Amino acid sequence: MMNFNLERIRADFPILKREVNGHPLAYLDSAASAQRPLAVINAESHFYQYGYAAVHRGIHSLSTQATTDMESVRLMAARLLNASLPEEIVFVKGTTEGINLVANSWGVSQLQAGDNLIVTEMEHHANIVPWQMVAQRTGAEIRVLPLNENGELNSAALAGLIDSRTRLLAVTHVSNVLGTVNPVKALVAQAKAAGLVTLVDGAQAVMHGKVDVQDIDCDFYVFSSHKIYGPNGVGILYGRKALLDEMPPWEGGGSMIDQVSLPTGTTWNKAPWRFEAGTPNTGGIIGFGAAQRYVEEIGLEVIQQREQALMRYALDKLASVPDLVIYGPQDRVGVIAFNLGKHHAYDVGSFLDQYGIAIRTGHHCAMPLMRHYDVPAMCRASFAFYNSEEEADRLVAGLIRIHRLLGG
Repeated sequence: MMNFNLERIRADFPILKREVNGHPLAYLDSAASAQRPLAVINAESHFYQYGYAAVHRGIHSLSTQATTDMESVRLMAARLLNASLPEEIVFVKGTTEGINLVANSWGVSQLQAGDNLIVTEMEHHANIVPWQMVAQRTGAEIRVLPLNENGELNSAALAGLIDSRTRLLAVTHVSNVLGTVNPVKALVAQAKAAGLVTLVDGAQAVMHGKVDVQDIDCDFYVFSSHKIYGPNGVGILYGRKALLDEMPPWEGGGSMIDQVSLPTGTTWNKAPWRFEAGTPNTGGIIGFGAAQRYVEEIGLEVIQQREQALMRYALDKLASVPDLVIYGPQDRVGVIAFNLGKHHAYDVGSFLDQYGIAIRTGHHCAMPLMRHYDVPAMCRASFAFYNSEEEADRLVAGLIRIHRLLGG
């Protein structure tokens, strides 16, 4: 693999040098929130030390420079997703706010009683609950695209869910539990042929490989900075310009207005700024720009190859663990969800923590998926390019030890 030096990469992430409970930290929870490299930490710190000012509201040098720096990150995000225009990029707090924005702006203004929209059985709650709330307000119906026995979407069932009143397909690009990579391009094409608007949740996709929204041809795409090694509290909503231009603002306040009149008659700024009410998390946005530069310097293709090799290694080694049930397809990205015999995921996770191994346990904000597999919770180990084969070995050894201590 070209240009990849694990030791050098790990040196960029100070937290990986930590010890937890007397053991070196093995951080296998990047799908929940990835660690930040020094380049991101330093960029955000430098902005607060030497460059902080309110954006879009001042003519003094600090304000104009901060505005320029923030808007340059919008350009970078457009390039990251291959958006047609930087005006198709809206800064939000994260994936959840991005979906809520679309639901409360496009959804509330477009959906009516008798309409329906489609979500999938593997969605994160962030791509379920906002649509349920809007459906309740508008009288629309939620339809569900189910999973098959392999942990993949039953794509063939989509045609049967679409009728003349179907308005939207909302689908995750990559499952946060199963690691399933969904055929979003084909699903979007099928939905668009029937006149549907399409939203893709990319929270678990952008850090693992190149995303091209023009190739996918979706109307909306959302993700969070903290999944791709940037600060939390920052995210991106990509929206097709024609749609953004027609959508009403969701939140009111400063920055999103054109003219304010009393008692009525206020007019809105152009998209995307009409969706960015209030003072933004400018420092976080600057840090997100540094994260994008960091990833670009390594190369998403290099990262993808490294992570795929690590995933194959981990899955091969996990096959030696007695009574281990792994959920999802063989071909996956980023995450491995499992349970160990009859033991509750929380117990397994607590034992692993004593060995310095950090994994996620619980329902993973995907309760419908837990019900599909008839389990209350799952363990989830997630791998990033800064993880090592030795950490995968430690996970396997830890699980074998827990099985020996607790029994099958």
